[in-house]
Amino acid sequence: MAAAKTPEGATGVGGSKGMSKEIKGSKGSGRGSGSGRAGGPLRAIGRALHLPVTGPARGIRKATHAHGAGESGLGKLIELHGVNGAGDVMITVALASTVFFSVPTDEARGRVALYLAITMAPFTVLAPVIGPLLDRIPHGRRAAMAGAMLARALLALILSGAVASGSLELYPAALGVLVASKAYGVVRSAVVPRLLPPRFSLVKANSRVTLGGLLATGVAAPIAAGLQSIGSSWPLYGAFVIFMVGTFLSFTLPPKVDSAKGEDVALLAADEAHLHGPHLKPVKRPGLRTVGIAVTHALGANAGVRCLSGFLIFFLAFLLREHPLTGESAAVSLGIVIAAAGTGNALGTAVGAWLRSKAPELIIVTVVACVIAAAITAAIFFGALLVACLAAVAGFAQALAKLSLDALIQRDVPEQVRTSAFARSETILQVSWVFGGAVGIVMPLNGTLGLFVGAAIVATGWLATVRGLLTSARHGGPARPRVA
Repeated sequence: MAAAKTPEGATGVGGSKGMSKEIKGSKGSGRGSGSGRAGGPLRAIGRALHLPVTGPARGIRKATHAHGAGESGLGKLIELHGVNGAGDVMITVALASTVFFSVPTDEARGRVALYLAITMAPFTVLAPVIGPLLDRIPHGRRAAMAGAMLARALLALILSGAVASGSLELYPAALGVLVASKAYGVVRSAVVPRLLPPRFSLVKANSRVTLGGLLATGVAAPIAAGLQSIGSSWPLYGAFVIFMVGTFLSFTLPPKVDSAKGEDVALLAADEAHLHGPHLKPVKRPGLRTVGIAVTHALGANAGVRCLSGFLIFFLAFLLREHPLTGESAAVSLGIVIAAAGTGNALGTAVGAWLRSKAPELIIVTVVACVIAAAITAAIFFGALLVACLAAVAGFAQALAKLSLDALIQRDVPEQVRTSAFARSETILQVSWVFGGAVGIVMPLNGTLGLFVGAAIVATGWLATVRGLLTSARHGGPARPRVA
């Protein structure tokens, strides 16, 4: 009876076993606490070493996956586009230092002209082909993006050898980089509509992706400059690593991006017989015809701004070599202008994502008029501050006008051909940029004359489209378009 009343484990054999277990446990805990005391500082050091990497990575992931972008897969595309921008800027820094800054100005003009002739001229022929070609293989978009990344990674290695040896391999490899970059851009335009989160407009998604690429470019640019100071091939080695990462990230996109259900090919012009749907009337040779008058005029205005962008890049690059900003070197002067343009572009993208319920036609007319005014002002009162302001205004207008064009495509183009319309419009804008760059190279190095020419380029596009855009804004229908 007494034994039965005794609490379990208090006395007797069972109690001794319990006590022995406690003693063993206490010994073990003592050993564990010792290792814990030793491991605590080690874990703290490990966390401190990992924090510079894991902290920003978590912050980037949180930003890119916000508002449903993580669930839809858009966040992964934003990250992939950031990798794309970082790799491109590495190659740009390496080529600019090799083709432009390493030789005197007169020789640099010849080398840049040769670069454009060997790379950009064939590219203007190939670019219109890339979009229709990729339209025929819509079920391999992830593979196409991975292929574009891998091609640029391998071409970066070829460029690294060409830069070191000065061989002519530089030019065909650079052309390959341009073609692969264009192919990636075309596929990305087709992928975005497949990854829209709930209650996300196509333009807002595009602005998110574009802004991610701009931020990555801004982070990678000083890193590329630091690698360039080590050696001319080092930015290209960095590009190789970045593009290899992009190759693997391409396959992490959701499988739904490979779907082409319900899509067709767009014809980009304002033909009344084709305004209400693709291929309602058979055509022998597809032209640019199903998008409507508003889209074609918006595309014309955007082409003028993009042409100015290419013009300013090449014209100011040579002008600032001969006449740098006060107290600065040529490289720093050009860097300031590029930074101003990049800041304006990022700001325009952010504003485009924020604006709602505004007529895209009016936005295009307004921002292009602002660019004309800024160019004329900078030409009359030519100076360092006004040149930087012009670059910022041009960057802002280019971003906002492009987002407004995207809004019109979203509003006026049938869903079946919308992704094709984005791809084809981007090809036209790229060719406009190349044309502007060619004009910038042959211009005499006179700041006032050059900026007046730039203003005339934009004014031509604006005057040719302003009436049609304003008419479209007045009679665009009861459903008001949205920029975001």
